[in-house]
Amino acid sequence: MIRTPNKPLVPSDERASIAVDLGAESCRVCLLRWKDGRPSIQVAHRIANNPREIDGGLHWDLNAIVAGLEEGLRRCATLAPEGIRSIAVDGWAVDYVRVDAAGAPLADPFCYRDQRNVEAQNSAHRLCSQERMRELTGIQILPFNTIYQLHADAIAGLAEGQQWLNLPEYLLAHWGGARVSEYTNATHTQLVELYTGQWCPEIFHALRLNLNHAPRIVPPGTDLGKLSGPLAALPGLHNTTLIAPACHDTASAIAGIPATGTDWAYISSGTWSLVGALIEQPRNGPAAAAENFTNLGAVGGRVCFHKNVNGMWLIRQCMDQWALDGRAWPIADLVAAAESVPCPVGLLNVDDPDLLLPEHMPQRINAQRMRNGLAPLDESPANAPTFASLIFHSLAARYAQVLNRVAFLTDKKLKRLFIVGGANQNAFLNRLTAEATGLEVFRGSPESSTVGNFAVQLATLEGNRDDVSGAYAEPVARWAGLFIEALDHAATTSESAIG
Repeated sequence: MIRTPNKPLVPSDERASIAVDLGAESCRVCLLRWKDGRPSIQVAHRIANNPREIDGGLHWDLNAIVAGLEEGLRRCATLAPEGIRSIAVDGWAVDYVRVDAAGAPLADPFCYRDQRNVEAQNSAHRLCSQERMRELTGIQILPFNTIYQLHADAIAGLAEGQQWLNLPEYLLAHWGGARVSEYTNATHTQLVELYTGQWCPEIFHALRLNLNHAPRIVPPGTDLGKLSGPLAALPGLHNTTLIAPACHDTASAIAGIPATGTDWAYISSGTWSLVGALIEQPRNGPAAAAENFTNLGAVGGRVCFHKNVNGMWLIRQCMDQWALDGRAWPIADLVAAAESVPCPVGLLNVDDPDLLLPEHMPQRINAQRMRNGLAPLDESPANAPTFASLIFHSLAARYAQVLNRVAFLTDKKLKRLFIVGGANQNAFLNRLTAEATGLEVFRGSPESSTVGNFAVQLATLEGNRDDVSGAYAEPVARWAGLFIEALDHAATTSESAIG
């Protein structure tokens, strides 16, 4: 799986680097250090992250996120007396912060799961049809895409401010970097023209959005300037460069796969499952559009061609319900128990819109089963393994369906499947996926977004970036392979290692 570099990769400057990964359930600050030219990676700090209901809306606690991450940066400065060379931030896409002329936030950002997006999507398509949006952007139509959230803001009459910044780019700007929209993250707004890579004036005009409020688009690996403010006064954070990596965590995760050739696909497996393959040119023909595949930006000028499939959200929501009902199942115990129950009768449509909503997931699953003429399952915590088995079998079957279509639409002859992300540690689901797809499954790094984040940072710092020619992908893959080896070594020698 891991390709050995042609020659040893040694940085020209052995100061440390920091990767900040924003997650919808937790955010982490990871530290990359060098000793005698060899890397080591550890989690320096981790904070819980969950949206909260405020004034009838679902919001992220921005102050808590910033404070927690800055505590992580301070810890890194203490852990690395040699100093911090660079900081980069990746995270989930679509959510954003509205800022004033000074860059200060106007309010806590909405969470993409807020139900206001459903009506906003319907309203937006009355102004610009779904078909036209798809033709212009090549992006999978999803109700939480930034375009619908911005339209929801307009419907509600919220203050527009001077600019809006997606969360990773907001943090980089808050710490002193230029205000930008990194390309891989920008594409997920559904506001970028597919073939020009720039904001789409037609959509901005149709939805009456102010194009001047959109930040300039920059490629992954852009140097945004130096860290400033109180943090920069710390000795370890003096002269630290801020870098926009692939700010979309999925693009970072795919950049963290050091695979060669064209016969491989990927699943970035977590709350969501992103199922697809890297391609050189977008695919936006009638079949891709009808099946709602997306063409998102990737490192090296390539395209992440995939579909969003519901993922571990399903089991996590069930586990939360069972905990409320009196039994908290550890995920490892639940996976092991699920493997021992009989195969389920009937599978779920895991992408049923009702299963994307929070709370009461066992009841939502049973409602779908009854609509399909199947008997409901016992919803008590004692029957959790049966639910888990149903979810895992259903996910594997859906992965196989999507990958078959990926192969057809991209003319790829797929042989290998790389599964990355935290949920790739679910050996039962990995086995079911291998059986359903017929592909050779490789388990990549559970923290592939961190690997990709660091790989882009080092490729940038060492002068490897060349997004115009696409040659950037080669050094990023080589750095990724080196960092995966470092993580594998750390995982066997230290409890502080990632994963």
